Amino acid sequence: MLVHPLPDPIAFSIGPLSVHWYGLMYLVAFVQFLILGRMRIRQPHIGAAGWKAEDLDDMLFYGVLGVVIGGRLGEVLFYNPGYYFSHPLEIAAVWKGGMSFHGGFLGVMVGMALWARKKKRAFWDVMDFIAPLVPLGYAAGRIGNFINAELPGRVADPSLPWAMIWPNVDNLPRHPSPFYQALVDGVLLFIVLWLFARKPRPMMAVSGVFALGYGCARFFTEYFRTPDYVVSLGGINISAGQMLSLPMIALGLVLLLIAYKLKKSRQSGQP
Repeated sequence: MLVHPLPDPIAFSIGPLSVHWYGLMYLVAFVQFLILGRMRIRQPHIGAAGWKAEDLDDMLFYGVLGVVIGGRLGEVLFYNPGYYFSHPLEIAAVWKGGMSFHGGFLGVMVGMALWARKKKRAFWDVMDFIAPLVPLGYAAGRIGNFINAELPGRVADPSLPWAMIWPNVDNLPRHPSPFYQALVDGVLLFIVLWLFARKPRPMMAVSGVFALGYGCARFFTEYFRTPDYVVSLGGINISAGQMLSLPMIALGLVLLLIAYKLKKSRQSGQP
C-alpha cells in the first residue's frame, strides 16, 4: 500500500530565509496566470475587446492580494475560527498552509472590482477574462496541500490501488484527496472552461460556467476528503466544503440565466 512520504515542507533555505513548497506552488499559480493570460489575449474575440498583455501584471497584483488575504481570512472564519482566535499570531503564517478557496474567491472578486473600477471596465467582463486562468492555479495549490500532508482523504477500501496511509493521521488507508481535487476541481474544470471561453460568449456566461463547474466539482470531490466539520442541511449531513460550494452553484446558475436572457433580449430587440 502507498504511504505518504511526508516530505520536508521547506524546499530550500538561503541563510535564515526558508522557502516552502507551499509558497512555491502559489508562485507556480501566479506564473501560469501570466502565461495563460497572454495566450488568452491572442484569441481574436479577446484581443478585439481591448485586452492587452500590460493589463496582466497590474491585474495579478490585485489578484494576489485578493487570494492571500481572502484565502487566509476564509480559512480563519469558515474553517478554524476557534483555533486562530486562540492563536492570533498563526493567522499570518500562510507558509504553513491553510487557505480557503471560497475565501480566496471572494477576495479575488473584491480585487477585480477595484481593478475594474481603476481601468473603467465592466466587472463581469474582467471576471469572464480571468475565469479560465484560475483552475490550474488552484490545482497547484492542492499539490502544495499534499506536500504539507494536509487535507487527508476519508478512509478507503484497502484494495484501492492508490489508497494511501497518512502517517501523520493514522495507519488506515485513505483517499489521496488533494490529488482528486487537483485533477477534478482543477485540471478538468480548466479544460471545460478553456474550450468554452475560446468562442465569444455573453457577458457573465464564462463566469457562470466557472462558478457552477467549480461548485459541482468541489461538492463531488468533498465526498473523498475528511471533512473539516459536518453541517446538517435539511436533515442531510454535508461537509463544510460542500456547504460553501452551494452558493457557488446557485451563483453560476443565476449568472448563466441572466447572461443568456440578456443575449436573447438583445437579439429580439427588446430593451
